[in-house]
Amino acid sequence: MYDILELNNMVVTELKEIAKQLNIKKSETLRKQDLIYAILDSQAIAASKEDVLKKQNQPPLQKRPRHRKVEKVKYNGQQKSSSEDVKGDYDQTPAEKDAEESIIIKKEKEQQLNNLFKKENVIPPEEDIIVEKAKIEPELPLFYKKAVEPEKKTLIQKTDKPVEVINNDSLIPDNEIIEVKEDIIYPQEEISYPQEEMQEENDFSKESNNNFSEPLIVDNNMTLELQKDIDDDLKKINIQDSVPLPQRKIIEKPKPDKIFDFDGIINSSGVLEIMPDGYGFLRSADYNYLNSPDDIYVSQSQIKLFGLKTGDTVEGTIRPPKDGEKYFPLIKIEQINGRNPDMIRDRIPFEHLTPLFPNEKFNITGNGKSSLSTRIIDLFSPLGKGQRGLIVAQPKTGKTVLLKEIANAIAANHPEVYLIILLIDERPEEVTDMARNVTGEVIASTFDEPADKHVRIANIVLEKAKRLVESGHDVVILLDSITRLARAYNTVQPASGKVLSGGVDANALHKPKRFFGSARNIENGGSLTIIATALTETGSKMDEVIFEEFKGTGNMELQLDRKLSNKRIYPAVDVNASSTRREDLLLQKEYLNRIWVLRNYLGDMNSQETMDFMLDRLSKTSTNEEFLISMNDN
Repeated sequence: MYDILELNNMVVTELKEIAKQLNIKKSETLRKQDLIYAILDSQAIAASKEDVLKKQNQPPLQKRPRHRKVEKVKYNGQQKSSSEDVKGDYDQTPAEKDAEESIIIKKEKEQQLNNLFKKENVIPPEEDIIVEKAKIEPELPLFYKKAVEPEKKTLIQKTDKPVEVINNDSLIPDNEIIEVKEDIIYPQEEISYPQEEMQEENDFSKESNNNFSEPLIVDNNMTLELQKDIDDDLKKINIQDSVPLPQRKIIEKPKPDKIFDFDGIINSSGVLEIMPDGYGFLRSADYNYLNSPDDIYVSQSQIKLFGLKTGDTVEGTIRPPKDGEKYFPLIKIEQINGRNPDMIRDRIPFEHLTPLFPNEKFNITGNGKSSLSTRIIDLFSPLGKGQRGLIVAQPKTGKTVLLKEIANAIAANHPEVYLIILLIDERPEEVTDMARNVTGEVIASTFDEPADKHVRIANIVLEKAKRLVESGHDVVILLDSITRLARAYNTVQPASGKVLSGGVDANALHKPKRFFGSARNIENGGSLTIIATALTETGSKMDEVIFEEFKGTGNMELQLDRKLSNKRIYPAVDVNASSTRREDLLLQKEYLNRIWVLRNYLGDMNSQETMDFMLDRLSKTSTNEEFLISMNDN
């Protein structure tokens, strides 16, 4: 037998010779490592075959009969067999015959009792033994064993009391210790028996194989005198209650612990994302609607029954996962998008809802949120429910701070509006600052995340907003920025072969346009407002192309000026370039007339002069209405 180390040290020719000896096929064409493994495999197969043949050739094992070894005890160099005593012929008198019959009757009674109690083999009496009181019935045999543990040992000390014996046989020597492996119950009195009876009991124990106790067989040679002594001894025994029969231990089956039912105890909610296989998961906003441990499984039957779509905000009861389940399953749906599930089943899809111009203005100056930034926006670019606004800004002009003030103002004055701040490709510290200082749902994907994550988060936020609008809610999405979102869509878009200037794919801007174009005011209730920032003058041709594609698609535009921010004039709003379409639907007529007069007055000024004038006049009044009324005094 060769091992792998020996084979590795051999050359190829030696390996081929070994392979020929082992009858390995195609050994000439094999490489060295293949030869080594082939030799090892062949050796292993041959060794296994040899083991099988050895096992088949071995003769079957025969069970050796078990014999109980009984040692013959010699007393004073003499040994007698019971057969010699039985052969003694002598004539019996009538009295002896009556005594013999009485002994036989007693033996039959003892045998019946022993069969009832089912005791173990009788220990042959060798000498007079003193033990504790026996608990037996009046008709029990003289000796029987008590069932005990097999390993327990008892030492019994023999006594020196002489007993008169027939035939003058020599007795067992005194002070001899006998080792017994079971506990034995003997009568209290001392009783001795001749050697002949002991020999008969030894012969009888050889034939016993069921370990049952049998009554003591008295020899026919026993004289009346000895029998009378035995009867007298029996009368002296203090008979107590019988030994209780061994009983089976009734082991009660342990009661299983009470199984608590946690179904329906916990309510949970999330935004539904339907998988291609038909089932779905409720995603948590804490994980930006991505895969998380808090996901709740929604079955395919539930989705079909309630007519659920991706983006539905579902609230219901859940239960803990069972064995083999990974997620918490949804067991009962209570609300969908804040409405009754029966109402949602008959809803009109978002694409078939009638869009209108915004006709209800957002109040962003009341309830303690009246800052200079919000007052200027409210004067020159008012926001309405369903507005599609674009904040055009150069880098470092304060657009993120402006978004934060708008968000806090809307949240404070319009609690019925569902506010979502969507940050795409932004800095992580800005995300943390926005989440801590804005009352609303902040969903973010920072610039260190891949583009497909930007796209996935934006899609599920848009679907959620659409489902809420279908249910009649007002939703506001503040997006920063739509330029970075369009870049992400361009990255994940498969190449179509049509590339615009700046490296923008011709089909890449369709999805961001659909996102921005979803903002609308819905007839008979519901609106989706999107205020997005667009970057300009970044030095990137792609950003310029993206801005040109979105220019003119919104119905509100707010221009920020880098010159003002460089001079630390905030808000850096270019008043003359900022406006809202159909602002007459949002403002009262008398306020609208005064704003037109104000625009005519500011039209001849540049952006810096305009902002200096507005900041000076607005700081002297507390509200915009007060400012417009004070215009007559000037």
